[in-house]
Amino acid sequence: MISIIIVNYRGWSALKKCLLSLDQIEDQIGFEVIVVDNYSNDGEFLNFKNEFPSFQFILNEGNFGFANGCNLGAKVSIGNYLLFLNPDTIIKNDTLQSLKEIYQSHPEIALLSCVQQDENGRTERQERLFPSFFRFFGVFRSFDRILNRRKYRERFKDTDSDLIFPDWISGSVVFTDSSWFDKVSGWNEDFWLYLEDVDFCKRISEQGGKMAISRKTSILHMHGGTSRINLKTKALTKTEVIISKHVYISLHFNPLEAFLLHFLMITGFLIERIFLSIVGILFFFKPKLRVNIFILKNLLVYYANALRHLTWISPRSVNFRK
Repeated sequence: MISIIIVNYRGWSALKKCLLSLDQIEDQIGFEVIVVDNYSNDGEFLNFKNEFPSFQFILNEGNFGFANGCNLGAKVSIGNYLLFLNPDTIIKNDTLQSLKEIYQSHPEIALLSCVQQDENGRTERQERLFPSFFRFFGVFRSFDRILNRRKYRERFKDTDSDLIFPDWISGSVVFTDSSWFDKVSGWNEDFWLYLEDVDFCKRISEQGGKMAISRKTSILHMHGGTSRINLKTKALTKTEVIISKHVYISLHFNPLEAFLLHFLMITGFLIERIFLSIVGILFFFKPKLRVNIFILKNLLVYYANALRHLTWISPRSVNFRK
């Protein structure tokens, strides 16, 4: 059986489309749907529970992050296969069967995904490598792609193969089995939001597992459906991207590299956000600029907490309280 685990936080409109697409799949291979709501607390939980009685709904005690929600769903699942799926996705009739068949026929694969397209038909980038010291920041990644153009082309060349093998796959669609999930103790709850998928793949890779993307099937992925509700929410999510980078650095880089990367991030982001905040004050009537004031405030609070508690973990993470 396949256990489909979806973590939701106030993304009910997108979630409904996702659940309707799952509800229309003929249950020929056996699957269950588990929706973990990260305490949306907006009155919609019971409505959805009644509207989709064949699916299991779990109410989390708080919004402790994507990784925490995934682990909670996996804990109550009964399937030997797990499919972690974003609520802003729409799945096709053949997707489950295709993913299962490919996974079973390629024992070297630990985590499997598929092609993701947005509502305009654009395909999500698939050539993903793990962050390294010289690839951690965007400008250096661009130089790396230019300098190692041949290496990238050879590894991700467009062939007749139905599979490509990146270092990591997006957490929006992750197919695996319970043995691999248990081997790495599931998702890392040090991450509240963002980069938990890169960390998951990194730990799987260290255990000898491969990541793959199937070109035989695809899903529709409508990005950002629940993370850009208002200015403060937008600032929060952008801040958490930065926080998750600090967490990833602390887990996967040696002490010298970690020190240098933390230093570069702190100085670089604070200088950038101070400048953009001044611009935001001057052009207060432009929300896109004003959001930087909230990001700067969030970063200052985060760095003060990091110094006080001697941890890079987000205060929103459940592990911050341990």
